[in-house]
Amino acid sequence: MTNEGRDSCGAKAQMKRERNAKQNQKKEGASQLKANAAAKNIICKTCFQTFLCTSREKALTEHAQNKHNKTMKECFPDYAPPS
Repeated sequence: MTNEGRDSCGAKAQMKRERNAKQNQKKEGASQLKANAAAKNIICKTCFQTFLCTSREKALTEHAQNKHNKTMKECFPDYAPPS
Protein backbone atom coordinates (compact mmCIF):
# COMPACT_ATOMS: atom_id res chain seq x y z
CA MET A 1 0.00 0.00 0.00
CA THR A 2 1.20 3.46 -0.84
CA ASN A 3 0.19 6.93 0.30
CA GLU A 4 -0.40 8.15 -3.25
CA GLY A 5 -4.16 7.60 -3.06
CA ARG A 6 -4.47 9.58 0.15
CA ASP A 7 -2.32 12.46 -1.08
CA SER A 8 -4.26 12.89 -4.28
CA CYS A 9 -7.55 13.06 -2.36
CA GLY A 10 -6.09 15.73 -0.10
CA ALA A 11 -4.86 17.70 -3.10
CA LYS A 12 -8.27 17.42 -4.77
CA ALA A 13 -9.98 18.60 -1.62
CA GLN A 14 -7.62 21.56 -1.33
CA MET A 15 -8.19 22.50 -4.97
CA LYS A 16 -11.96 22.29 -4.43
CA ARG A 17 -11.74 24.54 -1.35
CA GLU A 18 -9.72 27.13 -3.31
CA ARG A 19 -12.15 27.05 -6.23
CA ASN A 20 -15.16 27.45 -3.93
CA ALA A 21 -13.47 30.31 -2.09
CA LYS A 22 -13.05 32.19 -5.38
CA GLN A 23 -16.69 31.60 -6.31
CA ASN A 24 -17.95 32.71 -2.91
CA GLN A 25 -16.07 36.00 -2.85
CA LYS A 26 -18.38 38.98 -2.49
CA LYS A 27 -19.36 40.51 -5.79
CA GLU A 28 -19.44 44.27 -6.26
CA GLY A 29 -22.43 46.27 -7.40
CA ALA A 30 -25.19 43.84 -6.51
CA SER A 31 -27.20 46.38 -4.50
CA GLN A 32 -29.57 49.00 -5.91
CA LEU A 33 -29.75 50.98 -2.66
CA LYS A 34 -27.41 53.78 -3.74
CA ALA A 35 -29.08 54.15 -7.13
CA ASN A 36 -32.54 54.26 -5.53
CA ALA A 37 -31.45 56.88 -3.01
CA ALA A 38 -30.00 59.05 -5.78
CA ALA A 39 -33.25 58.82 -7.77
CA LYS A 40 -35.32 60.28 -4.92
CA ASN A 41 -35.29 63.87 -6.06
CA ILE A 42 -38.93 64.97 -5.57
CA ILE A 43 -39.31 66.39 -2.06
CA CYS A 44 -42.47 67.42 -0.24
CA LYS A 45 -41.86 70.94 1.09
CA THR A 46 -44.18 70.33 4.05
CA CYS A 47 -42.79 67.11 5.55
CA PHE A 48 -39.62 66.69 3.44
CA GLN A 49 -40.54 63.15 2.43
CA THR A 50 -38.67 62.09 -0.70
CA PHE A 51 -40.19 60.47 -3.76
CA LEU A 52 -38.60 58.74 -6.74
CA CYS A 53 -38.22 60.84 -9.86
CA THR A 54 -40.61 58.44 -11.62
CA SER A 55 -43.48 59.28 -9.24
CA ARG A 56 -46.68 60.27 -11.01
CA GLU A 57 -48.68 63.40 -10.35
CA LYS A 58 -51.57 61.30 -9.00
CA ALA A 59 -49.42 59.81 -6.22
CA LEU A 60 -48.07 63.22 -5.26
CA THR A 61 -51.59 64.71 -5.21
CA GLU A 62 -52.78 61.87 -2.97
CA HIS A 63 -49.87 62.48 -0.60
CA ALA A 64 -50.62 66.21 -0.39
CA GLN A 65 -54.34 65.68 0.22
CA ASN A 66 -54.12 62.73 2.61
CA LYS A 67 -51.13 63.79 4.71
CA HIS A 68 -51.40 67.59 4.76
CA ASN A 69 -54.87 68.51 3.41
CA LYS A 70 -53.14 70.77 0.89
CA THR A 71 -52.92 71.00 -2.87
CA MET A 72 -50.14 69.42 -4.85
CA LYS A 73 -48.72 72.84 -5.79
CA GLU A 74 -48.43 73.78 -2.11
CA CYS A 75 -46.46 70.63 -1.27
CA PHE A 76 -44.50 70.28 -4.51
CA PRO A 77 -44.00 73.79 -5.98
CA ASP A 78 -40.96 72.70 -8.03
CA TYR A 79 -42.61 69.62 -9.57
CA ALA A 80 -42.35 69.33 -13.34
CA PRO A 81 -44.00 66.33 -15.03
CA PRO A 82 -41.54 63.95 -16.69
CA SER A 83 -41.33 64.56 -20.41
